[in-house]
Amino acid sequence: MRIQQVELRSIDLPYVSPFETSGWREMGSNAILVRIDADGFTGWGESPVGPGPWYNEETTATAMIMLRDILAPVLMKQDIHEPEDVQRIFAHVRANRIAQSGLEFAVWDWFGHAQQKSLKSMLGGVRDTVSVGVSVGIQKDIDTLLAVVGGYVDAGYQRIKLKIKPGWDIEPTRAVRNAWPHIMLQVDANSIYTLDHAEHLAQLDEFGLLLIEQPLGHDDIIDHAKLQRALKTPICLDESIVSPEHARWAIELRACGVINIKPSRVGGFAAAKQIHDMAMAADIPVWCGGMLETGIGRAANVALASLPNFVLPGDISANARYFIRDIVTNPFVLNEDSSLTVPNSIGSGYELDMDYLDSITTQKVIVKA
Repeated sequence: MRIQQVELRSIDLPYVSPFETSGWREMGSNAILVRIDADGFTGWGESPVGPGPWYNEETTATAMIMLRDILAPVLMKQDIHEPEDVQRIFAHVRANRIAQSGLEFAVWDWFGHAQQKSLKSMLGGVRDTVSVGVSVGIQKDIDTLLAVVGGYVDAGYQRIKLKIKPGWDIEPTRAVRNAWPHIMLQVDANSIYTLDHAEHLAQLDEFGLLLIEQPLGHDDIIDHAKLQRALKTPICLDESIVSPEHARWAIELRACGVINIKPSRVGGFAAAKQIHDMAMAADIPVWCGGMLETGIGRAANVALASLPNFVLPGDISANARYFIRDIVTNPFVLNEDSSLTVPNSIGSGYELDMDYLDSITTQKVIVKA
């Protein structure tokens, strides 16, 4: 097929509550939604960028420029025979992977509709449900943290991830572990520490954590390898793994014991599957991280998490965890066993609420072939 038109929408979708990490605070999603049309079928994807370059170098503004001026025109000039072709077509584009992923996801969704297949079956998923947890942002004090975590535990979440930073790490983690001795617990530093903090971070070993996520620099692998040797708790790399090559380097250097695969961060499903397969061959478990996606991106992540080596709970919580109202009419609801049900309908499985999507769209751009 050859894409005839690309529609790009930036949105302003409010969160239930502000989401705060060690480095930034956001009030809602400013993602870019991507729609492609070809041969009578439509596909939707999502580039979950934010207003500032805090997670990586991309922003809503830069991703819109890349999608409008570079990526969409390049892709529309090519015949696409299978979804994996997008990775080859964009091979010469440096970085801008979250922008790329929005178009790549839309192509996968398009092929699902054209071939009457679910995204799960196209990717090679093997599960009907996927285990999920919830990510808890930095709170104003420990009492508030315990109240927030308690609400999620009561809602049925069996794995909790705590955002940490210097001054908000050991004691908050201790408090949650003491309150829930047997819950699956992990922490995420979003690159705020340095190797000089190794002895301090080693104190986290006493809490029986599943993992410590991305403690050091967002682009570091070597120092993580050094830190891993000083810790009993497995390090999980997130921001450092931006491609299959980066995953290979991390595995060969033994820089981590777990990998968080965010398909948007690595440019799409083709790269995500390659990292999944590489990690499985190295006996390194993976899990699917979330980037506070709307129902479009959330459905895509759930399908990916049904692959066999996604053995740890992902950060793809029920839609109501993040949004007052999502842009889909079939939001994910948490099952009693802290899982989400993988869609088996054609494409990614979302059902868009177009009236609401129109109401929260802040910019719409049409790119024609």
